[in-house]
Amino acid sequence: MAIFEISNGRLTASVDSRGAELKSLRKSESGKEYMWCADARYWGRTSPTLFPLVGGLKNGEYRLDNKTYKMEKHGFVRDVEFKLVSHESTELWFTFEENEETKKQFPFSFQLKIGYRLEDMTLKVLWRVENPSSEVLYFSIGGHPAFNCPINRGEKREEYFLKFDKEDEINCTTIGEDGLVSGEKQSYKLQDGLLPISEELFERDAIIMEDYQIHRIALLTPDKKPYITTKFDLPVVAVWAPAGKNAPFVCIEPWNGICDHTDFAGTLEERKWGNEVQQGKSFASGYDITVEE
Repeated sequence: MAIFEISNGRLTASVDSRGAELKSLRKSESGKEYMWCADARYWGRTSPTLFPLVGGLKNGEYRLDNKTYKMEKHGFVRDVEFKLVSHESTELWFTFEENEETKKQFPFSFQLKIGYRLEDMTLKVLWRVENPSSEVLYFSIGGHPAFNCPINRGEKREEYFLKFDKEDEINCTTIGEDGLVSGEKQSYKLQDGLLPISEELFERDAIIMEDYQIHRIALLTPDKKPYITTKFDLPVVAVWAPAGKNAPFVCIEPWNGICDHTDFAGTLEERKWGNEVQQGKSFASGYDITVEE
């Protein structure tokens, strides 16, 4: 476990080799911090990468080639030690590959590369999944960055807003008490793309938008000024904060994948929004975090 830093003179980012997890994104001059501090009283992480699963499995297990494997929600790489393979002034790359322990729950060969690159006021989060084996690699991957909300002292989270790149309405998939996707849908009316942040918004876990419905979400202060924006071209995005805690952060989570449906009876290959990589091929994705202030 070690912390590595990059800076372009405007922004500075710090990344932990454990999970290749972004731990800090701040203005270089003022030191103003935008990432959640991982206070375990609320949620003890900052920005884990979700791999090789996004979300939960029905009964905590999946089937592949007539075998059953168990895996925790959101996969295992958030808790493993990555190897630093490149460290320049404004760009970092880490890598992790399969081992005997990972094959007990995910019987594939893979190489996962996670990169961070600073460009002006934007941090680009980069994922690359490579398949060195002769078998098709099936997986999901997603981000889970938590942003300070409120960002200014003397303000409250419930005074803040989410701004979407849709003007009138978002249509959301809901999560049941079992932590899986329910059959219920819920719509939220927007006013000029804005949705007030309330404690009730997260009382049923994350709100999830599918089908490439959303490509940009910003967090806005009480005077409706954006201070952080996430941009992505992924099929799913979730917005989450822990229910009932009035936690001082909000997660905006771009996903290539999703939790199992409560009545899902398929195999790993059939998980919704899953990905596959053929022999010798690779998959690339990621998202951007832009500081707007």
